[in-house]
Amino acid sequence: MRLPRSTRHHQELPGAFLPVWHDRVQPSTPTARRRPPRPPPRTTTRWRRLTAGRQALLVVAHLRKGETYADLATGFTIGRSTVYRYITEGLTLLAAMAPSLEDAMAVAAGKAYVILDGSLLRIDRVAMASGNDRPYYSGKHKAHGVNVQVIADPAGRLIWVSPPLPGARHDIAAAREHGIPTALENAGIQAFGDTGYQGAGPQVTVPQRRRRKDPDTGTYRPLSTAQKEVNTAHARLRGPGERANAQLKSWKILRKIRSSPNQATRLVNAVQTLTLAG
Repeated sequence: MRLPRSTRHHQELPGAFLPVWHDRVQPSTPTARRRPPRPPPRTTTRWRRLTAGRQALLVVAHLRKGETYADLATGFTIGRSTVYRYITEGLTLLAAMAPSLEDAMAVAAGKAYVILDGSLLRIDRVAMASGNDRPYYSGKHKAHGVNVQVIADPAGRLIWVSPPLPGARHDIAAAREHGIPTALENAGIQAFGDTGYQGAGPQVTVPQRRRRKDPDTGTYRPLSTAQKEVNTAHARLRGPGERANAQLKSWKILRKIRSSPNQATRLVNAVQTLTLAG
């Protein structure tokens, strides 16, 4: 019996070419049409020299250790301009996640009371020859810096940090500018502060101040025993608030801000976000 021509041709083909021939002449199945899986997308390109995780590490190293751009560029084997761009991106993202004063009041409402305190973050980039450094000079600390208002819970845990103001601003003036006394009064939250908040309102309790001078002797009248006991109890309640200030300044970037004071708000908000997240 004579085989069909197509069959004879099939038998004469070498075995190595049979699969190719079958793919060309036989109808393809859905499995045969399926393409091989694509490789995972690259996390680095010539436009992004670091992965998201490495960029986050870069930003944290800058904030936590105060590393300079040159040191970070050497450690991460990238250029200084790339370091600047990555840090700017990271700080902008973290600063946008910082809580507002309304968010802080919502958290503080669940506390027995809060501690209000001011802190000076030192700076060094001010134009002294033109006299523009005057608003940033704190006579109390004898240094240039920016003033931040810190709200902490009774255990000294950070609740909120205000945007920085020039260091010459008094604590009570800074608190009023941020609307802190009004927010405390509207939320019905009791706060304890030092004598710098004298006159902040009934929601902010301050220690007893020394009496006025005696017109006869010209010396300050001493506090009574009861007033001294009140001040001791007040200091005991207010003391844990220093932990929040210490926790804030444990980030070396805030121990002395070497960038423009205009960038201090972004730095403070970024550190605040990371501190609250930790």
